[in-house]
Amino acid sequence: MSAFEWYLGPLRKFRDFTGRASRREYWLFIIWHLAFIIVLGALSSALYLLYALGTLVPSIAVGIRRLHDTNRSGWWLLVTFVPFVGFMVMIVFLASTGTTGENDYGSEPGADPGHEDIVDPGPLS
Repeated sequence: MSAFEWYLGPLRKFRDFTGRASRREYWLFIIWHLAFIIVLGALSSALYLLYALGTLVPSIAVGIRRLHDTNRSGWWLLVTFVPFVGFMVMIVFLASTGTTGENDYGSEPGADPGHEDIVDPGPLS
């Protein structure tokens, strides 16, 4: 699985607010997302705005699934509205290791044969 496919996966699952997302799935999506935001922001504020609005729901969905992997409710995303502290709390939550095995939100990412997330796709190309 290429690094760019890790970006496309959460876009395809934009309406999936259930289940879990691995740290790799979340952070590779965020890295690509930020790269696009920087490039589009430098090119045109209209393109930036269209992209930001178009990826708002997928970004929220993958964030909720990432919190589910740490056995936390997606409602924890609302803590980002608390100035300064909220952002730091979310970074800690989103970077923390997910629970092993099944938790309240489903099985571990990559544990289901039909799950699209792959635990270790090998070197990023």
